[in-house]
Amino acid sequence: MTTIFTKLRARIGLYAAVAVIAAMFAVGGVGWWMSFDLRSTSAASNHALTDAKTTAQVQAEVSKGLTEVLSYDYADPGRTTSVLDSVLRGDARKEYDTLFTVLQKNAPGQQLVLTATVQGAAVRELEGDTAQLLVFLDQSSRRATDKEASVSAAQISVTAKRTNGAWLITKLKPL
Repeated sequence: MTTIFTKLRARIGLYAAVAVIAAMFAVGGVGWWMSFDLRSTSAASNHALTDAKTTAQVQAEVSKGLTEVLSYDYADPGRTTSVLDSVLRGDARKEYDTLFTVLQKNAPGQQLVLTATVQGAAVRELEGDTAQLLVFLDQSSRRATDKEASVSAAQISVTAKRTNGAWLITKLKPL
């Protein structure tokens, strides 16, 4: 009898070992597949959280650029126009030129001064040389003709592209 139980225990032990090894391979295979699947999604190519240096660079350059092009002084319009080519491209430049034409026409008569201040900028997506940002900014306006001043807040979705090492704004979409 003892021999039958000994053989049975040995056989059960062998089956248990095979089952444990099979389970380990199954868990390992599922884990490998899940890690492969996670790396192949579009979220894995978003470096906004993993590339701190580039994220900070795009935030700083876009914030500085928006501050410069959205600020305007009727007495010195050249200050704004001198930076346009180094900040805006594509659709952003076309839209800005349309608005800027109206501003240049009306600002001298009102003695209008606009001052933009970026309150915060967050990079939502960073893939290669393209970044999507959400920017919060305040723009204060002052008209000397009637001594009125106002402040307005804006949220802007911004697309920026890196060209020759500099981040240029290619799309602006007010939210």
